[in-house]
Amino acid sequence: MTTHRIGMLTGGGDAPGLNAVIRAVVKYGVGQKGWEAVGSEHSFNGFLDAPRRLIPLTLDTCRGLLHRGGTVLGTTNRGDPFAFPDGAGGTVDRSAELAAAVRAEGLEGLVVIGGDGTQRIAARLMHDHGIPVIGVPKTIDNDLGASDYTFGFWSTVDVATDALDRLHTTAESHDRVMLLEVMGRDAGWIALYAGLAGGADCIAIPELPYDVGRFVDKIRQRKQRGREFTVVVVAEGAFPEGGAPTKHGAARQLADLLESGIDLETRVTVLGHIQRGGSPVPFDRVLATRFGVKAVELIEEGRWGELVCLDRNEVTSVPLLGAAGPPRLVDPRHPLIRTAAAVGIEFGASVR
Repeated sequence: MTTHRIGMLTGGGDAPGLNAVIRAVVKYGVGQKGWEAVGSEHSFNGFLDAPRRLIPLTLDTCRGLLHRGGTVLGTTNRGDPFAFPDGAGGTVDRSAELAAAVRAEGLEGLVVIGGDGTQRIAARLMHDHGIPVIGVPKTIDNDLGASDYTFGFWSTVDVATDALDRLHTTAESHDRVMLLEVMGRDAGWIALYAGLAGGADCIAIPELPYDVGRFVDKIRQRKQRGREFTVVVVAEGAFPEGGAPTKHGAARQLADLLESGIDLETRVTVLGHIQRGGSPVPFDRVLATRFGVKAVELIEEGRWGELVCLDRNEVTSVPLLGAAGPPRLVDPRHPLIRTAAAVGIEFGASVR
């Protein structure tokens, strides 16, 4: 049996299921195959700190991780070794230093769990410095083109749907227009799925710049039918026709536009980081576990340089180089768009 010694890290924003991936790699690679594994704290930074912040990953240290949110390894959005903060407002390239640290630790390669930015760094480490890498994708926005789903997405949809259920009762009690802002800077998958599952009346997503007049008409039509309240889901990247995404909040922007055309109070709720926290739902626990097991299989087969993905319910892989391309956006002709429109949900744009 070949013994491998590997490193593992998590980068970018946290997502429910990160710990489940770590657990799966350790339980299969270390527990079943006798490998050694170490974790780099706070993404790539663990290799660059002095002293290095590397922790052994064993069956004991990975107990109880399946249901835990966040990541026991810690993470950061400011850990690019090719453009590392120099403390004086600039950046310095420390990638060669990182590669040397990986080799000094006797690591065969790295399992890198993270989103597009993290995977681009991993691919560059492999290309520029010869560091073998297996990528495991992570994005709660579900906007990675190489994979049908990414872990964390369904947990986020669950949180957003629960929020909609709660906002419905308040909206109905007070005759208000309640706007819920969810994540989705470029892609509106969370807003679409949560809006459909949570019975929203209107959905605003980045892929369909909205005509606020259509939303106003929807609210007025509901009022004429005796429905004195409306629930709206807004992706954080949504914006009006002829406008642009705002830094001041997409839901607040839409609420301000609505208030000039309706005689109902508006209230805005921004879920923010609540969507990232808490335990992963069963689907994400299973998917993250499958991804972790696949990462071990790829290492065992010597297939470094690949990204784990889900393709028609089969966990497979694609070349890491080029996998982190443009985000997968919601096609305005997507079947779920048509389904939502069929049950009366207004998108602020023609979708038929």
